[in-house]
Amino acid sequence: MISGHPLVAVVLVCAATALFGVHGLRPGRATSDFFVASRTVSPMRNAAAIGGEYLSAASFLGIAGLVLAFGADMLWYGIGYTAGYLVLLALVAAPLRRSGAYTLPDFAEVRLGSVRVRRLAAVMVVLIGWLYLLPQLQGASLTLRTVSGAPLWAGPVTVTVVVVWVVAWGGMRSVTLVQAFQYWLKLTAIALPVVFLLLAWRADGAPWPDSDAPPRFRETTTVSIRQPVEIRVTEPVVVTVRGHLDDRPYDGGQVLLTPGTHRFADGARATFPAGADVPHPVGTPPREGRSWTLPLAGTEHPLYATYSLLVATLLGTMGLPHVLVRFHTSPDGPSARRTTRNVLGLLSVFYLMPPLYGLLGRIYTPELLMTGRTDATVLLLPGRVVGGTLGTLLGALVLAGAFAAFLSTASGLTMSVAGVFAQEIERGRADRGRGGAREAVARPARRELLTLRLSGVTAAAVPCLLSLIATHYSVADVVGLAFAVAASSFCPLLLLGIWWRGLTPQGAAAGLLVGGGTAMAAVVLTMAGGPDEGWAAILLSRPAAWTVPLTFAVMVGVSYLTRRHIPEGAGRALARLHAPESLGLSPR
Repeated sequence: MISGHPLVAVVLVCAATALFGVHGLRPGRATSDFFVASRTVSPMRNAAAIGGEYLSAASFLGIAGLVLAFGADMLWYGIGYTAGYLVLLALVAAPLRRSGAYTLPDFAEVRLGSVRVRRLAAVMVVLIGWLYLLPQLQGASLTLRTVSGAPLWAGPVTVTVVVVWVVAWGGMRSVTLVQAFQYWLKLTAIALPVVFLLLAWRADGAPWPDSDAPPRFRETTTVSIRQPVEIRVTEPVVVTVRGHLDDRPYDGGQVLLTPGTHRFADGARATFPAGADVPHPVGTPPREGRSWTLPLAGTEHPLYATYSLLVATLLGTMGLPHVLVRFHTSPDGPSARRTTRNVLGLLSVFYLMPPLYGLLGRIYTPELLMTGRTDATVLLLPGRVVGGTLGTLLGALVLAGAFAAFLSTASGLTMSVAGVFAQEIERGRADRGRGGAREAVARPARRELLTLRLSGVTAAAVPCLLSLIATHYSVADVVGLAFAVAASSFCPLLLLGIWWRGLTPQGAAAGLLVGGGTAMAAVVLTMAGGPDEGWAAILLSRPAAWTVPLTFAVMVGVSYLTRRHIPEGAGRALARLHAPESLGLSPR
């Protein structure tokens, strides 16, 4: 636990977020201001806002935790997350802005003229948004639990309340200000402590993980168990236990842990001697030093796993609804491209940092391998390595950055899901003809804004409840699954919709159902505790390598079979997407 008053940092970040939300308010705002900030966001501010919402819990906490546990293979996450914007820059950013759509379902209807495809796209936006929101709330739960011992529900509820305030009352204008501010806070919070951590590491003799042994405790270490864990011990070791071990209570007595499986209850504390091997949770054996430092070593089917991860991260970026809506806030296509170029630079700087935390965590916080809460290494390292008042201040700064990550990404996701909810509700009212044509023309914007605000509450509340149930998944793993679903649904829809005239509504609908549905089923099976080993396990936990080609094949194949149904306005829609703004074809 971090010493001092870490909750002050959380309160300050939440207060700053709420104040930026208030600053973004503007009386008499039009609906477009709420959805896309009236398309007036400059490239640099938009890039900072994208960086703010894109650098989620997986980036701030998860990558470091994965590097701590699994080593060099996990560096692909940062590479894929950043390089995905190259694909977005080259193929999607400017055409998507020229479409004039507010949301991905809007784009589907503009391009294909199909209400059915629009509704399917709306469902996928909600599923991806909620799946991506889940690790943000889990990260908040882990963070508050780590630094203050707060109950598991405290983090998700805190984030949800603040995010609902920002989204419900300020819309995209407030969200943009919040996220731009939080990118710079996150960069400072993760980069500044690295300087002091590396100086302290050098002063400690620059220790390095043993290449021929599993992780070991460098000194006598007390491990606090925050939730029940079943561990496997390979070498007998005498530990001091307070709490329940193997269903027996202990009050500070010494216990011999024999080789085999043992179970610690929630709230237990175990003190291990220096030099003892770090026990590992059942089902996740530790990577020894040599395999930890080398890529494609120590895991089942490593080549497939790596390529599938890269497919998910490279192509999933263009399918994330909270990222894509940002390009609708740009004034025009060239601004959208400049925004993407700026994002590449901002993300590249940030992703230099998490691997350093993972390396230092392997040396100074190996006990996290026992509890499985490796995501906490970023939070614990300043106090563990630097120590003293400076360590406490750096720990508070890191904590502030972590909460900024949860709030900014959750704000963007909630905004995108709420926008889809609100639009579908309003379209349902219009389709039913409620109030007659007169009201449809003079419908007050106040009702639309009320609908969006209520949608924001729903969009945030559902994943908050889910996060209280699903508490044991790795943050980065869950985000990787969300990327796989996005890559298997919206990536093919966007690429084919922007660059191929032959896409039909039937083909798009079939691809979303088959490819996106299959990827989502793989995610559900993985999170429900599917196979632990073999090809079945890796195909379900890393599905993008086969679900993305499946979606493309289904969309193209069904479109060829239904080519008589190519929308009549397909040519005009494509001209709008690709023609320069100076020709006046693109809506403002």
